[in-house]
Amino acid sequence: MTTLLPTPPAGAYEDLAEERLYRKQRLAAALRLFSLFGFEEGVAGHITARDPEHTETFWVNPFAMHFGHISVSDLIQVDSSGEVIYGDQPVNRAAFAIHSQVHAARPEVMAAAHSHSVHGKAWSALGRLLEPITQDVCAFYEDHSLFDDYTGVVLDTEEGKRIAHALGENKAVILRNHGLLTVGTSIEEAAWWFITMERSCQAQLLASAAGQTVHIDPDQAKLTHSQVGHPLAGRFNFKPLFDRIVKAQPDLLD
Repeated sequence: MTTLLPTPPAGAYEDLAEERLYRKQRLAAALRLFSLFGFEEGVAGHITARDPEHTETFWVNPFAMHFGHISVSDLIQVDSSGEVIYGDQPVNRAAFAIHSQVHAARPEVMAAAHSHSVHGKAWSALGRLLEPITQDVCAFYEDHSLFDDYTGVVLDTEEGKRIAHALGENKAVILRNHGLLTVGTSIEEAAWWFITMERSCQAQLLASAAGQTVHIDPDQAKLTHSQVGHPLAGRFNFKPLFDRIVKAQPDLLD
């Protein structure tokens, strides 16, 4: 069943409509999972997926709709000027300001995820990168950055450009006093990197509160990054979560 497999590489589909549906199904599933994991904070938070045909546009959750209620048919398509070109719901201005610039700066990025998850925003308040203290966090070893500024709610694309610049070529950026943002060459990747980064922030906070942490040796951290931080690792780690949420909430595919 193709809907349960990790995202095929770009260009693998002959039918762009089929590829679009595939991406939208995973986007809706990722949003439902973010709800399940408690990553929402009011209207804050968004996940985007680049359209396979009109690549300057992206699909995103509508403004002020609970992640746990979103189905494929609720997703809206937004163009490079911030106009909704498919769907009848408004776009979150912060989602456009941030994600439009990330997608513009990184053509290979299919998806980006951001929310105000509790441990992510708690760690962001320290203004520090994550340390290589667990196997899982090595997915981000020398592969995440810090946006070391805060100027309020991001509503201006110029601020989005600054965030995209801080992200650089990495898979994630910590937005100081704000939260986390992750990207991937598939929706599965972007969503999984966010989930495991949030948990890594939690582990770091717990370990640091308990005592002095022991770092993984740099060579071993690099090796582990190549294993747990590989794009395929992101895709396959998301698969059981996708299977779980589709079985429990099949209406997300509507």
